[in-house]
Amino acid sequence: MSQHSSLKSANKITTRRNVLKRFERVETLKKQGRWKEGQRVFGLPKTKPE
Repeated sequence: MSQHSSLKSANKITTRRNVLKRFERVETLKKQGRWKEGQRVFGLPKTKPE
């Protein structure tokens, strides 16, 4: 049985994602110097992917 073509590329994200996961947003904020250690991870400001 063959695999459907839409499932073949599911493991590889070829397009750029618009939405970051929470830990990715924290890393981005740390790089920008907008993150203070001990700050809450809820209600984070919006960030754009690099």
